[in-house]
Amino acid sequence: MSELIERLSEDAIQLLIQLIQTPSFSREEDQTADLIFRFLAFHGAQPQRDKNNVWATTRPIDASKPTILLNSHHDTVKPGSTWTYDPFAAVQEGDKLVGLGSNDAGASAVSLLATFLYFHQQPNLPFNLICAITAEEEVSGANGIRAMLPLLPPIDLGIVGEPTQMDLAIAEKGLVVLDCVAHGRTGHAAREEGENALYKALPDIQWFQHYQFPQVSELLGPTKMTVTQIQAGSQHNVVPDRCTFVVDVRTNELYSNEEVVQLVREHVGADVTPRSTHLNSSRIALTHPLVQRGLALGRRTFGSATLSDQSMMPFHTVKVGPGDSARSHTPNEYILLSEIRAGIRGYVALLDGLQL
Repeated sequence: MSELIERLSEDAIQLLIQLIQTPSFSREEDQTADLIFRFLAFHGAQPQRDKNNVWATTRPIDASKPTILLNSHHDTVKPGSTWTYDPFAAVQEGDKLVGLGSNDAGASAVSLLATFLYFHQQPNLPFNLICAITAEEEVSGANGIRAMLPLLPPIDLGIVGEPTQMDLAIAEKGLVVLDCVAHGRTGHAAREEGENALYKALPDIQWFQHYQFPQVSELLGPTKMTVTQIQAGSQHNVVPDRCTFVVDVRTNELYSNEEVVQLVREHVGADVTPRSTHLNSSRIALTHPLVQRGLALGRRTFGSATLSDQSMMPFHTVKVGPGDSARSHTPNEYILLSEIRAGIRGYVALLDGLQL
């Protein structure tokens, strides 16, 4: 089996090179979806596609067995102006492969594809296996994992591929963005008239700055609120009748996003509208068999502050993959080829004989 892993590792690296060379900004992933579909078909899987989401399953699905989802994404952010390499050239320098999306999350995507191909023709697996490489993760879009999950059988466990140095993120912070509006009444700034919406917003903004949620997670810390944008007024001599501000809220697993929105509305005078509430925090127990397998293999467990498609999965999940989150969205992003090879071996070791 080691020869199979080595062969699949080399194929995965070649696929990653092609993915880097093919621009796949969020909502523009059609060409990389084609590459992934052809890769699975070439290796004897039976891929399916919906929009720019591509997946394959072990066949036939046995309803008496648990189902594990292997998921990562193939969309990327746009490169910044400070890159000194061509983001799409897939430059190799020894063990290093430089390119946009190499670390986040191309290495995880191709490693999970190789892992799926390692298992998909093995008889008598103790679980069903689905590998889904999906779109729009970087923008939490409606046509990514959220659109695809209803097309799949019920999932018991998700392994989400993101750069964690193959350590296990067993908890992840959620996100809710609040659009807030304080209302006043216009008047001339030279006279004592009108009702200044900006002044009315200030106590609310100070509340967001100082409020502390009582429940603090041992893995994720406190739920954190940050006012990040504010706008009021149209000209210097008119008292503003409207002040809008935006609050970025990072939730821990002890609060649902809906609970946070309700609490905020009880404490501030402004109108509060969440942009969405579906990007929730998550956590899996240390006693879960996959976590225990990871600990036995020497993996570290931690809580992750960065958001992923894990936030939209209503089942147990673990975030784990090759690469380093500190390289994500940075100039000259890179992955080590040795990290991909080790990542595939690591995924296989996590799954081989796993009993849920």
